[in-house]
Amino acid sequence: MTLPAPADRASAFRAYTPAAYEFPLPEGHRFPYYKYRGMAERLEGLLPVLDTPNLPWALAGRVHDPLWLRRWRLGEVDRHEQRAFGLPWSVGVVERARRAAGGSVAALYDATAVGWGINLAGGTHHAFRDRAEGFCLINDAALLTRLALEGSPEHPEAVATRVAVVDLDVHQGNGTAALLAPYTHSASPSAFTLSVHGERNYPFRKEQSSLDIGLGDGVSDAEYLEVMRAQVLPALEAFRPDLLIYLAGVDVLAGDRFGRFALSLDGVRERNRTLLSWAKTAGVPLVSLAAGGYNHDHALTTEAHSSVVFDGLELWGS
Repeated sequence: MTLPAPADRASAFRAYTPAAYEFPLPEGHRFPYYKYRGMAERLEGLLPVLDTPNLPWALAGRVHDPLWLRRWRLGEVDRHEQRAFGLPWSVGVVERARRAAGGSVAALYDATAVGWGINLAGGTHHAFRDRAEGFCLINDAALLTRLALEGSPEHPEAVATRVAVVDLDVHQGNGTAALLAPYTHSASPSAFTLSVHGERNYPFRKEQSSLDIGLGDGVSDAEYLEVMRAQVLPALEAFRPDLLIYLAGVDVLAGDRFGRFALSLDGVRERNRTLLSWAKTAGVPLVSLAAGGYNHDHALTTEAHSSVVFDGLELWGS
């Protein structure tokens, strides 16, 4: 994997997008292509937005079964696997998945260099070692955790000793919890997985994160922000990570096709600022991943995803 030249503090932050890499979909499919193009356009002029680099299959094999990955590369998957994935197999869909994960890896090393790395995609938290679910083929949050703790051929030195994955998508990060269990459930955990999600929403069989906060339907701004203050921030203070991976899902918004919460755009932005401010104040490098967002109002989805970058630039710029 050839990463862009390292970011440096004298330059602006930058973001990565796989928006240029599309794949065939049936008419009316609910995969939100529009938001990736929309984010890149919305952020034009604010910071460089780069094409995501390709993730080498050997790196994907750090968290996934290499033989299973090979089957996906060759199209040797059956209709049941495709149905669980939620997307029909094509060369393009596999290529796009590793492009999205490549952006996350690039963002990881930006974060260690300048304090914040940004992928305008990723957050594919439903991917298991040998199973794809919910539009997720390669679990980038689990991969970043492994690379940060153990190094990679291009970056052989570990860049962190304690990694927290804070997943604020409306759906539980089941694949991430399962893949990182050896790191989170040991006597001396090197990783911490935290998921705030809809208890009655997909996935209907939950995995065990370090901390799962399952909420009921219709959660308001005030209720959600109280969870951030009373549970999420204290958990981070207790674990004291030296790297934070943030899945900034916006499917918590009222009107989302797959969510059941009722947050406003202002509530989502306050949620983001709460977490970003904690990381900046604590001096903890942060990687932000887009995760889910499928609102009936396409413009709202795009604006909510983009707002993570607006707020981050304001915080770090100050």
